[in-house]
Amino acid sequence: MKIQESGENYLETILILQNQNGYVRSIDVANYMNFSKASVSRAMGILKEAGYLTMEPNGNLVLTEAGKKKADSVYERHTLIAKFLEMTLGVSSEIALQDSCRIEHVISDESFSRIKKYTQNSNSD
Repeated sequence: MKIQESGENYLETILILQNQNGYVRSIDVANYMNFSKASVSRAMGILKEAGYLTMEPNGNLVLTEAGKKKADSVYERHTLIAKFLEMTLGVSSEIALQDSCRIEHVISDESFSRIKKYTQNSNSD
């Protein structure tokens, strides 16, 4: 199932918070993204229904295998595009992170693959 940009952002946020805290609750997502609890609750229901996450009885959100794969992909795009903008074009890190958050959702697989290859080759110099 193809998810929209907002769904990808939620999955990426859950991954980031999971890595930082070891657990994630809907309130953590709401606070991190500065969204209302109601908006996050609705989004979590959609992602749960789509098979990207489960909710434990204690309220912790857990990415499924499909959710983790998607979140990892979005996060990789975000970080590599930001790195590319900084090191290749000299964009400030703050702007690079903001721009990469938008670009990560629309860039083609081919273009991203080239950026990834370029970034990896530049690191080996």
